[in-house]
Amino acid sequence: MELDRSLDWLQNTAIARTIAENEILFPWIESVHVLAIVLVIGTISIVDLRLLGVASLDRAAKHLLHELLPYTWGAFVVAAVTGTLMFSSDAVHYAQNFYFRGKLVLLALAGINMAVFHLVGVGDIDRWGATRTTPAAAKAAATVSLLTWIAVVAFGRGIGFTMH
Repeated sequence: MELDRSLDWLQNTAIARTIAENEILFPWIESVHVLAIVLVIGTISIVDLRLLGVASLDRAAKHLLHELLPYTWGAFVVAAVTGTLMFSSDAVHYAQNFYFRGKLVLLALAGINMAVFHLVGVGDIDRWGATRTTPAAAKAAATVSLLTWIAVVAFGRGIGFTMH
């Protein structure tokens, strides 16, 4: 019950009401959200494909990570802000949506996968990062990452088709 009251309060804030009531504001926010997600997934995919030994084999994995990570995080912040703005416009209904809840779970899984990789898998990157091959653990993390981000996009589209 407390959650419902909080969500109701959120969707009745001035900014949330403005987004909900303005016929062009939500589509613009959504467009920026989609573009940010494209950049997040694009940069992550470049690294994942390198870890899988499919692309960018002439680049050291460590250098690729360090070059792309700032873009990934910057785009993620934009996606999180725009996603929060869209959520606020109809918070009660979003919170009840299966695809929205699933997307949040998948985002958490992607975060856990990334954290484990960066805490455990990157530790030895100086040894293997310049070679064309990567350890099985790095390949597994890359596979989980790609599949999870594909699912995030699918669930995100599901939200758009089930919110009425």
